[in-house]
Amino acid sequence: MNASRLKARAESNSVFALYMIAGCGLLALASALSIALGAASMSLSTVWHALFRFDTAVTEHQLIWTFRLPRTVADLVVGSSLAVCGAIMQGTTRNALADSGLMGISSGAAFSIAFCLAFLPERTYLTTMLAACAGAGVATGLTYFIASLGRRGMTPQRLVLAGISISMLFGAFSQYLSIRFRLGQSMAYWTAGGTAGARWEELAIIAPFFAIGLSAALALSPSVAVMSLGEQVASGLGTNPRLIRGLSTVVVLVLTGLSVIVVGPVGFVGLITPHIVRYLIGVDYRRVIPASALYGALLAVSADLVARLINRPFETPIGVIFAVIGVPYFLYLVRQQRREFE
Repeated sequence: MNASRLKARAESNSVFALYMIAGCGLLALASALSIALGAASMSLSTVWHALFRFDTAVTEHQLIWTFRLPRTVADLVVGSSLAVCGAIMQGTTRNALADSGLMGISSGAAFSIAFCLAFLPERTYLTTMLAACAGAGVATGLTYFIASLGRRGMTPQRLVLAGISISMLFGAFSQYLSIRFRLGQSMAYWTAGGTAGARWEELAIIAPFFAIGLSAALALSPSVAVMSLGEQVASGLGTNPRLIRGLSTVVVLVLTGLSVIVVGPVGFVGLITPHIVRYLIGVDYRRVIPASALYGALLAVSADLVARLINRPFETPIGVIFAVIGVPYFLYLVRQQRREFE
């Protein structure tokens, strides 16, 4: 019996390692193509020389370091952050439809940024980032409060419906501010989603918060794995469900706020990626969360690359690509759940 368990565990570890190695290879390839391809395509050798033998006299090298490379890094940050948020939310709430976009969190952060654009013209990037996290917190609180109303209390169905309602509410507020204060085309493009404006100075500000948030998510992964078994089981195993849910919520708010300020309120990354990862490596969240970070980054880089290439030399917002993929998948998940929304 013990031998069979050890063999199954060894096979599981091998599968996990294989998919992580494959994911790293695919991510390296996608990142290289993301740097090389765009309105002006370059060879991979040019990318290599720009990264390791930078020459200020070469225009392509300057283009790569000033625009292409920070954009790719931003895709990595956004993709991994949103995917980890989705994995944590799906694990702690046991809701297969949980996602920071569907739960209203991204819209709350987006409204805070619109508020800053309208009323705080002298704001710093750090101020905007903190406002985004605060807006995400307010939206989360409202979503959970509305979902908990009624005799039956909070259910996965109510949580999704409350999240969609809050998303529409804050989306309407953002549009009002955009029209009222003439925030312009930049606001509309940012709302659709895109990392074209990413700069090294901004990434340097968010990098420490991203590192802390991702490290905290990995540290919480064993507790999330226990929470995914159910609140009663988690309590029986000595886990404090309220504490874990509270810490997980803080991590989700921070990572979502970072993502929104970089790319805008894009959705479905956190919905799709954990499902793909669970299909590949199983339901153990000690593995699902780190794998989601890797494959979420891969999804974001690939989607941004497709967004640049499908209508060259014009840019397609990355949010459009995610929506085209995510909406059919969301409908598929709803059908698979076979639940009636109340």
